[in-house]
Amino acid sequence: MRFVRFAVAAVALAAAAAHASAPQVKTQAPAYYRFMLGSFEITVVSDGTVQLPMSKLLNNTKPEKTSATLKKAFLGDTVETSVNAYLVNTGTKLVLIDTGAGALFGPTLGKLVANLRASGYQPEQIDEIYITHAHPDHVGGLISNGAIVFHNATVRLDKADVDFWTDPAKLAAAPEEQKGMFQGATAALTPYLDAKKVSTFTGATELVPGVRAQPSHGHTNGHTTYVVESGGQRLVLWGDLLHVAAVQFGEPSVTIGFDTDSKAAMAVRKQALESAAKSGELVGVTHVAFPGLGHVRAAGKGFEWVPLNYSSAVGP
Repeated sequence: MRFVRFAVAAVALAAAAAHASAPQVKTQAPAYYRFMLGSFEITVVSDGTVQLPMSKLLNNTKPEKTSATLKKAFLGDTVETSVNAYLVNTGTKLVLIDTGAGALFGPTLGKLVANLRASGYQPEQIDEIYITHAHPDHVGGLISNGAIVFHNATVRLDKADVDFWTDPAKLAAAPEEQKGMFQGATAALTPYLDAKKVSTFTGATELVPGVRAQPSHGHTNGHTTYVVESGGQRLVLWGDLLHVAAVQFGEPSVTIGFDTDSKAAMAVRKQALESAAKSGELVGVTHVAFPGLGHVRAAGKGFEWVPLNYSSAVGP
């Protein structure tokens, strides 16, 4: 009997050792999140994350104050920042809002196409692409090795951003640290411009039934938010109205060095926050932690971000 107990214990110990010696995987699951907005299917697709030195990038505040605020949120001065894109299936059109960075920001980004495929869609299925603004982390995914990725899509964005970011004279006059922004936008948009696959707009414009462009200029000259509505439900995609949730919801006056016009960007951000807090509308933000969905609540002189409760269900 003692021998039997010893043998059983030895087998159990060997099994435990076998499990303990399994190699660590160290990869994440494909990053997409899907839900229904009325009759529209919305899929948030991650392009990855990037480390940004927020205590150095944020303005209209003091670095030590930013550091203290980030520390309260269990973050360091360098923040791992999400880059989110939004896929809207209206039932008749497949619309992608922003495309991530592609190869323009290093190996931790450029995951959009892989995650898009993992979500059940292919790049050639996309009918239209709406760009919030032409910074490289929003347009870089349009191309791969200089070639068009979304062969059947029309790219739509505000004319002011195309004119500004693809202007050779503005590139030549830009400070050295900003030239990459112009070069990235030009590289991403030029193949589509050459193929006559870019259609610009100016001002508030309905692009397809249920999706309209809403000017929110400031972060760039043509920065645009997109309002998606179906079945009485509303989702507002902010783009880069806000970059650091831990700081800017509580202090909307804090700006970022990427702004073309920081005063205008601040005013638009405050207006968007007030509107969202009043209406309770669902908001999607490019650089808030994936999937970047939530609601805004007024809190003292600022606001609070209330992330959307996770659901394993897609619809009824």
